[in-house]
Parts: sequence; structure tokens; C-alpha cells
Amino acid sequence: MPSPQLTAFLDLIAWSEGTSTHPLTRNDGYDVIVTGADGAPEIFTDYADHPFAGGRKPKLIRMEPPPPILSDAAGRYQQMLKYWPAYKAQLELPDFGPASQDKLAIQLITECRAIRLIEAGQVTAAIAACSSRWASFPGNNYGQGGRKIEELMARYPDLLIKRQEQVTGASA
Repeated sequence: MPSPQLTAFLDLIAWSEGTSTHPLTRNDGYDVIVTGADGAPEIFTDYADHPFAGGRKPKLIRMEPPPPILSDAAGRYQQMLKYWPAYKAQLELPDFGPASQDKLAIQLITECRAIRLIEAGQVTAAIAACSSRWASFPGNNYGQGGRKIEELMARYPDLLIKRQEQVTGASA
């Protein structure tokens, strides 16, 4: 079971990506499809596979400045289709459900060598280490902007307290 620090960091990613607070989510962001340039919010209900795995076209995110940005990101952590088949096989994920999305996000965090940073309370360093994986993190190179580190660091303590309370409440 992941630590409260790691689950709070997962919550931070979901908050930063805008999935856990998405107006249509019915499942804490696990059901959110990337919002395109048209601004139309969208969710999915079939977790059998990545929502774009069946050949659905990526959504236009931005036209200007060139080049256009297309995305097929989906789920709580906005995971892109191009990585999904390899991770699905590597991690033996049965579907694109919440547990599989969490495992994949933890794998990405692990690959960024950020687990130890998170557990040590070095959240700013962990965000920097993971910025190549999430477009909403500062320092990313996705060309989509990103949140400010101050916003993320202001949000993380509340997420951590919530997760710590869940653990202590469950053991009390």
C-alpha cells in the first residue's frame, strides 16, 4: 500500500492536471478525457482499455502558436496512449481502471527517481523530477504552460493531511 506521502503526491498530480476537480468526473478524475481547444469537457465510463486505444482521434489542444498540439491523454493522471501498451504489458495491468492508472503513475514517478524525494518530504524536487511526465507541472516541455510551483506547494500540505488522517482514522 502506498504511503500517505505518495498518495498525496498522486492527488497533487490529479489536482494539477485538473482531473480530480473536473466538473463531470464521477470517479475522482479516473474517468476524465483531456479537454480540447473546443473546451468541451468529457468523461468515459468503460475502463476496459485506454479510451483512445480503439482508434479514436486525438483531441486538438492548441493551434497557436504553431505547431498544433494534439493529445489523447486520459484518466486521473492524463496518461497518453502512446505509452499505454508498453506499460500495460510491463506492469501486467488488466484494464485502464483506477488501480491500473495508479500503478502506472507510480511507475512513472519511480522512473523519475522521485519516490525517495516524496518520502523525504522534498516535494519541490519531486515535482521538478516529474515535470517531464506531466504537462501541468512547472518545467515541462509540452508547450501547454503549467502550474506555478507555489500553487502546488500550497496545495500539497492539505492533501497530505487528508491522506494521513485516512491512515490514522483507519487504524484507530
